[in-house]
Amino acid sequence: MLATLRRIWKTPDLRSDILFVVAMLVIFRILAHVPIPGVDQINLKAFFGQNQFLGLINIFSGGGIENFSIVALGVAPYITSSIIFQLLGMVVPKLEELSKEGEYGRAKINQYTRWLTVPLAIMQAVGLITLLRRSSQGSAPILPENIDIFTYVTIVLTMTAGTILLMWIGELISERKVGNGISLLIFAGIIASLPGTVQRTWLLISGPSGGIDITQLVNLGIFAVIAIITIVGVVFITQAQRKVPVSYAKRVRGNRMYGGVDTYLPLRVNQAGVIPIIFAISVVLFPPLIAQFFVGASTAWLATAAGWFIKVFQNQTFYAISYFILVFIFTYFYTAVVFQPQQIAENLQKQGGFIPGIRPGQPTSEYLNYTINRIIFAGALFLGVIAVLPLIVQRATGISTLTVGGTSLLIVVSVVIETIQAIQAQLVMRDYEEI
Repeated sequence: MLATLRRIWKTPDLRSDILFVVAMLVIFRILAHVPIPGVDQINLKAFFGQNQFLGLINIFSGGGIENFSIVALGVAPYITSSIIFQLLGMVVPKLEELSKEGEYGRAKINQYTRWLTVPLAIMQAVGLITLLRRSSQGSAPILPENIDIFTYVTIVLTMTAGTILLMWIGELISERKVGNGISLLIFAGIIASLPGTVQRTWLLISGPSGGIDITQLVNLGIFAVIAIITIVGVVFITQAQRKVPVSYAKRVRGNRMYGGVDTYLPLRVNQAGVIPIIFAISVVLFPPLIAQFFVGASTAWLATAAGWFIKVFQNQTFYAISYFILVFIFTYFYTAVVFQPQQIAENLQKQGGFIPGIRPGQPTSEYLNYTINRIIFAGALFLGVIAVLPLIVQRATGISTLTVGGTSLLIVVSVVIETIQAIQAQLVMRDYEEI
């Protein structure tokens, strides 16, 4: 480990790339603490402390929503836009053809993704402002009751500009090829929330008299052991893969012979990464967030239905079961989007490759589809357990300050592994260049 760090530091361009990424993350954290004027910060923090769902969203925004900063929306609109175009690529023939046109096609889709991010950011900004104004009715006001149109538009445009700025910073980081920029921004936001979480946990185990609550301390120790086991499991599942053997036929061209080698096709157990959890969070949070708008409706049945939705989703058992099922389903769904057995089979056939014992073409595609469905079951089950594990631990230990730890832990570990692999790839590439 130390030898690798020394190699990184002694490689000028790689060192400069990593320092640039660190500087961008520092800028992001500074922006997350620049509040939008006119917001009562004390009432806002109190409101978020009472709302578990918004607290979960706040973690993925890096604390930006809790501070109602200029980057309050985080990179959520950009992620939503990316997901939309990934799904459209399956059903819109022109987008599917564009995605197969190499670098030009990817550049065009990225451009469309950026364009869609702007209206999505505006919609989410308006929704968040409306939610905060509606939720503060009858309690301590978060935003002024009478906001003039100029101030309202200024806040919306500021939040939208903050998202576009983060999108640009994320792309600048990705260009350095030491990790995915958007993932690193989410990672930085989660890590930045750890000191506050540790402080709240310490206050919980300290007890009202200032002494140590032995029961809570034991519970915290149990949680720590589970967290270590979870980290080991995340690393194992993230790195686990099924190696499908592939052989290439020998081809003679002129006086040279090509092919005739045996290799393997790696099929990862967790093909979808953390995307299913992000999908599931969006779906689980959507009904109660929308219901917040109709709690004070003049129509009796609508207000009653909204209150029922909020009450149901606040039930921890219902929330955990829904969360687990959605993560499990979305794991299979997203794997079907990103993993194309037919395309892989065609590429193998064009390159003269085949799986021993399996005929090229359609039989190879069916074999890959059968294999991936079997190994993805383990990945989907693991992601579902990781998603609801903090809720189970909270019920067993009574420590509520670490409720969102499992999801955050999965994202942090996955991003760290991805970044380490990217840096190692850069070192290997430079070794080849020296040779």
